[in-house]
Amino acid sequence: MKNNEDVKNNKLNLLLSKIPSVEIILQNKALKPLMQKHSRKMLTQMVRKVISEEKKNARKNGRPYSAKERMKKIKEHLEKENLSYLQKVINGSGVILHTNLGRAPLGKEMLAAIQTSLQGYANLEYDLVEGSRGKRGEIVEKLLCTLSHSEKSLVVNNNAGAIFLILNTLAKNKEVIVSRGELVQIGGGFRIPEILEQSSAHLREVGTTNQTFIKDYEKAINDDTALILKVHQSNFNMNGFVHQAEVKELKKLGKRYNLPVIVDLGSGTFLNTENFGLKHEPTVQESIRAGADIVCFSTDKLLGGPQGGVICGKEIYLKKISQHPLFRTLRVDKITLAILQEILLSYLKGEAVIKIPIWKMISCPLEKIAIRSQNICQKLKKEDIPVFTKEGQTAIGGGSLPGQTLPTKLIIIKPPCSVEIFSKELRLFGPPLLGRKEKEFFILDPRGIDPSSDNLVIKIITSVYFKMK
Repeated sequence: MKNNEDVKNNKLNLLLSKIPSVEIILQNKALKPLMQKHSRKMLTQMVRKVISEEKKNARKNGRPYSAKERMKKIKEHLEKENLSYLQKVINGSGVILHTNLGRAPLGKEMLAAIQTSLQGYANLEYDLVEGSRGKRGEIVEKLLCTLSHSEKSLVVNNNAGAIFLILNTLAKNKEVIVSRGELVQIGGGFRIPEILEQSSAHLREVGTTNQTFIKDYEKAINDDTALILKVHQSNFNMNGFVHQAEVKELKKLGKRYNLPVIVDLGSGTFLNTENFGLKHEPTVQESIRAGADIVCFSTDKLLGGPQGGVICGKEIYLKKISQHPLFRTLRVDKITLAILQEILLSYLKGEAVIKIPIWKMISCPLEKIAIRSQNICQKLKKEDIPVFTKEGQTAIGGGSLPGQTLPTKLIIIKPPCSVEIFSKELRLFGPPLLGRKEKEFFILDPRGIDPSSDNLVIKIITSVYFKMK
């Protein structure tokens, strides 16, 4: 019995000894281009991974990989890793603020404008007039104050961080009054009650899910109350038998009891959304005018910028927040500030609709989109690709304007294979092209695609279509 086991082990050891070492595999000339692209360290990791899989395969099936199989496996692993790198994606999904695609896209003109200030050194915390240390983000904060009509503004790394910082500064170990209908869940599974708990503030729920009146807030006020929090339902809708207290009402109540009113707007817009055929979304300046002591919102949603969170409002409160030790842990870098500076200047100059990509998409007339869709279709038909257009709707997305859509003209493609395989091949192309699937059709919405990419879209679809035919 023991001899049989020894024979078996010897055979296995002999089998495993035929698998070349990591160093020998790395010397293969075919891997040189991959090494230049990914680095020797990355390639070494992939080779080790493949060897580990090969050993398991040898034990299970009684044979190692052939040299050809081994190389194929290494290339597959690296290709998968390469697709994980941050890269340009063409968004034909029909969602403008796509959370998984970085929310608000940044335009070429905007990035070109900030390129000079980001090359080399920048006066991030240096006062050029005085020749001494300056304040990080000072100009961005001034621009925000001008836009929002607030006394003071601060920028942090996201809106969840903004609300956490506000609560931890002004309501630590104290009560915060919030309507039950506003205890929302934001992106990534984070919930307002959980942020409240982590900030060491105590939640005091008032009203019901669908109806909360000013008297509900007043009944809850006691000696432990620190502030009143209003959370805008920016990522869902409530219709029917509903009621919520307005900012003006809450301000009167807060003034009576000497309590600050905090408004978490979530998406945060400075433009009137009804001007673009959408329902009214409370603007930042509107909330400040209504009496909110502090307003916070995201910068990568309806503002159209990079990830960040803004806190604006009364100086008496924002000064305390800026002096909190956690403010430094949540601060933004020079890249974010440079982009925000350019975006805010676009708003102040009245150029947001022509310079900020999301507003260019939102404001684009249906007639222009229809012409682009028709042109793309005609060129694809010339290649004998079955395609047609039909009316559809574009979602705003990204936790903004829930249920709100804009009319569009969709491009409908009948792929030569299953729509799942066709969709995957388009995702694996360089650059990836994303759309959506509906029954046996692949659908593209041009509203979220930059017009300069239309010819590239035609090229990608044509390449993949005939590859799969």
